[in-house]
Amino acid sequence: MTAAADSNTTTGHRICPLCEATCGLIFELRDRSVTGVWANDDDVFSRGHSCAKGLGLARVENDPDRIRTPLVKTPTGEFRPVSWDEAFAEIDRRLPRYVVDQPGTCAVYHGNPAAHHLDATFYLGELVSALGTRAVFSPASIDTWPKNLAQMLLYGTGLGLTLPDIDRTDYLLILGSNPLVSNGSTVTAPGIADRLQALRDRGGTLVVVDPARTRTAEVADLHVPILPGTDALFLLGVLSVVAAEGLSRPDRIPDVVDGVDTALALARDFSPQAAADACGIDVELIHRVARGFATAPSAVAHSRIGTCMQEFGTLANWLVEVLTTVTGNLDRPGGAMFALPPCGGQNTWPVTKTPRLTFDRWRSRVRGLPESMGELPASVFAEEILTPGDGQIRALITIAGNPARSVPNSAAVERALADVEFMVSIDCYLNETTRHADVILPPPPLTTKGHHDVTLAHFQIRNVARYSPPLLDLADDEMAEWQIMLRLAAAATRTTDMTISDMDDRVAAVAARRAAKLAGCDTEQALAATAGRTGPLRLLDLRLRSGPYGDRFGADPDGLTLALLEANPNGIDYGPLQPRLPEVLRTPTGRIDLTPTLITDDLPRLRERLTRPADGLLLINRRQTRGMNSWLHNALPQPDSGQCALLMHPADAQERTLVDGDLVDVRSATATVRAEVRIDPVVRPGVVSMPHGWGHTGAGLGITRAAAAPGTNYNALIDDTDVLEPLTGSPVFNGVRVEVTRLESDAPQRHRRSGAEMLVGKQ
Repeated sequence: MTAAADSNTTTGHRICPLCEATCGLIFELRDRSVTGVWANDDDVFSRGHSCAKGLGLARVENDPDRIRTPLVKTPTGEFRPVSWDEAFAEIDRRLPRYVVDQPGTCAVYHGNPAAHHLDATFYLGELVSALGTRAVFSPASIDTWPKNLAQMLLYGTGLGLTLPDIDRTDYLLILGSNPLVSNGSTVTAPGIADRLQALRDRGGTLVVVDPARTRTAEVADLHVPILPGTDALFLLGVLSVVAAEGLSRPDRIPDVVDGVDTALALARDFSPQAAADACGIDVELIHRVARGFATAPSAVAHSRIGTCMQEFGTLANWLVEVLTTVTGNLDRPGGAMFALPPCGGQNTWPVTKTPRLTFDRWRSRVRGLPESMGELPASVFAEEILTPGDGQIRALITIAGNPARSVPNSAAVERALADVEFMVSIDCYLNETTRHADVILPPPPLTTKGHHDVTLAHFQIRNVARYSPPLLDLADDEMAEWQIMLRLAAAATRTTDMTISDMDDRVAAVAARRAAKLAGCDTEQALAATAGRTGPLRLLDLRLRSGPYGDRFGADPDGLTLALLEANPNGIDYGPLQPRLPEVLRTPTGRIDLTPTLITDDLPRLRERLTRPADGLLLINRRQTRGMNSWLHNALPQPDSGQCALLMHPADAQERTLVDGDLVDVRSATATVRAEVRIDPVVRPGVVSMPHGWGHTGAGLGITRAAAAPGTNYNALIDDTDVLEPLTGSPVFNGVRVEVTRLESDAPQRHRRSGAEMLVGKQ
């Protein structure tokens, strides 16, 4: 912390916790209020970049609607403020029934914000273990699992993903991602607009594959406007050209890769013309991409949400890796590489026994859908609560999550939340989910937390280590999230006689034994080196010291420690990504099988898609600059009053006699929602688009600004039962077939332009 000219004003460093870009920021505080936020020009990674979300963190921290005192629901259904002791007395009375008396009947849902903080990173496992539950859910099963599974089957872990070496590549192929708006996802690359411009300035090529002409597509050298859900067919078409024209690079393929010839043979069954027809594009685009990618000095493909939230998600993400590998771009500068995270991880820790895939180790109770990385698919969330029988979920703990607006089939989710017998939410907002809670426990301000991106460091396109210290101490009426989680764990197991400090020491003792083993020293030495620290900062120091750059608890005096990061508030740069094969692999064989049977057995289903007609309208979602799923809508409202408008191509609007500004019903097989039409050729014909996470409606909300502009609930349209990605059980959010009809009673008193007029205007 640095004092400013005003003695009551101070400044300090922060790493933005809102998305994977992890931009460095400077906070200005007056007393306990954030009075200013700006980008940190000296941050070793982000170098002065931040988006509107990060610069708006003062509004999030100071939002008058934030819950700052525990709330307990009264018998009349209203919330009343209570002390922490009163809140936990209610939890102590009611929670153990679902843990001790009815084991496994309390579920956990944790949202994206929790993944960006040390508290949940280090202590969520303690809570889940205490609850004795396998019913754990998060948004990962909605937007990431197909990518995780493909990477797990190829490389052995679902977290240590390959990353596009954007800063050194000559050819970047982006599928289903709009990083100029989202800032990137499963890739940590702050200031990505500048990085993409640098790619083009050095003579490189940027290609974007997306049904919409996004902001990223606008700056690309080539935009491929495919139909939603056809990314896998597009990639197979590209690979078939590579195979037919002998464009693979066997001399550059790592020795640990098996199945290259088999993969190319499989691609030959999908001709470029057949793939192009199914994708709704000119076949020349497939040839152009194949030849450009394969002949570039270095090239890499990167896929994200658009490829995950579709019916062929795992196939599409697998084929991204196949294309990069067969063209000789795996584990090479400018290609797909692996980060070396400062805290270590699954693909840095030594292998002591044959690795086991963290997939399908158990299945959901009702439909038998597979677990992945310790969680069940969110598509079973509602039915696991609503379906009677042994193991039925009867209690729920949510942590910074809003499943009522994040999980598919919102109507079923809301019925499920209303049916839960006891619910606790760790959350700062009274939203569509937490209004169903019996107890709400508010987290403290961001400024009271230390921060290092333990998880997101796996996605960094450069090896850096950064840390933000707490800028404020906890106030007397505040409780840290890690303390809340340990206190909930104590309540669940009826061990409330143990203090939080004692529980924390027990957690640290286990972590110290693991760290000492990694560092080759005694546990006592590891504990002594971190003495004086508590909570997540002690656990962070243990991980840093035993990690790839660590001091090994004194064995390497120049090695990384938390104290060293505290002395370097702008971070430490360990350089560009380096080749890591084969030591990074955690597959059972220690090799890469490029054609895993679990995935290739799904190719016949994809082949059937070649002849399926693409009639009607297909719905896709879209990112928003100031949005982060549902939870920033109150503090950072969108500046555009039509933020939830349904974008439609002029030709589709004209066919349906719709004009700009019409109110329409958007109907899927699951629900009908109402939206305003905006006619815009940014989407290709046959495709309509809306953002997800909106629909802030209903009684009992405490989010004033979001409720005043509720928007349209995209998630209500999504099926959670019949239309799923079959390998992972993930819901299909993109390529959803919908009908759009004008409301006959809609007669706005403003000039509206027809689809044809809008097309002329856009040209």
